[in-house]
Amino acid sequence: MTIKDSSSPLKFIKLIQENFLFFRLGLYQMGLGTMSVLTLGVLNRVMITELTIPATIVAFTLSLYQFMAPARVWFGQMSDVKPLFGQHRTGYMWIGAVLFTLTAFIAVQVMWQVGDSLQVNGWTNPTFFWIGMLGLMFIIYGLALSASSTPFAALLVDISDEDNRSKVVGIVWSMLMVGIIIGAITSSILLKQVGVGAPLETVKASVNSLFIKVPAIVLIFAFIATVGVEQKHSRYRSRSTIANREDKVTLRTTLKVLRASRQTGLFFTFVFVLVISLFMQDAVLEPYGGEIFSMAISETTRLNAVSGMGTLIGLGTTGFLVVPRLGKKNSLKVGCVATTISFILIVMSGLTGNPSLFKGALFLYGLAAGLTTTASLSLMLDLTVAETAGTFIGAWGLAQAMARGLSTVIGGATLDLGRLFFNIPMLAYGLVFLMAGIGMILSIFLLNRVNVREFQDNSKQAIATILEGELD
Repeated sequence: MTIKDSSSPLKFIKLIQENFLFFRLGLYQMGLGTMSVLTLGVLNRVMITELTIPATIVAFTLSLYQFMAPARVWFGQMSDVKPLFGQHRTGYMWIGAVLFTLTAFIAVQVMWQVGDSLQVNGWTNPTFFWIGMLGLMFIIYGLALSASSTPFAALLVDISDEDNRSKVVGIVWSMLMVGIIIGAITSSILLKQVGVGAPLETVKASVNSLFIKVPAIVLIFAFIATVGVEQKHSRYRSRSTIANREDKVTLRTTLKVLRASRQTGLFFTFVFVLVISLFMQDAVLEPYGGEIFSMAISETTRLNAVSGMGTLIGLGTTGFLVVPRLGKKNSLKVGCVATTISFILIVMSGLTGNPSLFKGALFLYGLAAGLTTTASLSLMLDLTVAETAGTFIGAWGLAQAMARGLSTVIGGATLDLGRLFFNIPMLAYGLVFLMAGIGMILSIFLLNRVNVREFQDNSKQAIATILEGELD
């Protein structure tokens, strides 16, 4: 009894230290969430509404950083075999953090050049040059994110064990959503002086200040989160076998896994359609608030906090309140239906000019997004085996990242297509949400064809065969 009593305080202290470490690492992920608000919460609004750049061009240039996701494979493998500053993970994360925070500010300066050239020169070579430069900035931004995010994910594996890995993933993922909420609120405060119809010079000064202060804070948090962690807590060198991680998945292996069997292909088609439909509104939501509801930049940026709170609640409650009661597939169907309803309510809010309904619909969208994310992750884990889990999850991650990029482009292109056919802005925006809702219904149709038992009977061996071939 004495031994047990004396060990309990030590276990409690160890638990506190472990949780503190996980929350500390979460600061890095929180910074990534904050940066995502700046790109797809501020820049999209400024370019489409204030600078009147066509939504297709805005969406395409912004999506380029998402299309750099396959570079995660190379950076992950590099962090395995080539240490930087004597460390396998931290050096890549620091360089990546410096680059993506610096590139974000440079991209804003290029954005102003695009707007000025479009106003002065129209659609001429100088304008196309600056659009090309803007695209290049987001390519570099995406590469910098890849250089930091994959080694960061690998570090989480290095410092954890199977019994506490789900805890660290849950904490860090939640911190990402907290970062989105904090980024939205902070950006809203820093842009508060920019009212509706404010002079462009005022907009420039405020946005420039935002992209200096927030990235600087993100960079400081990145160093606070990671300094000394790898040296003290990583078991990378002591582990004889390196597990199959997402960073070990090549694009060729991913494509083979997606075609491994009927059920594998169906599930990944479902994920692809689901992600595109879920995030199609990313590029147009803030411009929608500005153009339809006459919201200032600070107000539309704060919309990310509304949906982010919903997502955080959805992620935090779905796993033990909804999925255990309804099951994974039924939970996903509820999420798809709820998302479709939120899109309908968003359109209704615009038709009636009701900003309260708009924000309520965004909160519902966040809840639905949290539900579909948790349920789809749970279903994915049913559709694999332990021996191939790393590769399968990596394939899912790459497919999801590419779908996110494509969804941004489709959303912007659909808005421009709507403007071409309709003279009423509300109808053009409504077309985007209508297409997204149709995509969610199509996701349910695809989900109905996913059969876990058939996968277990036929797909496991097919995937294992592919991976064995990759090792030969």
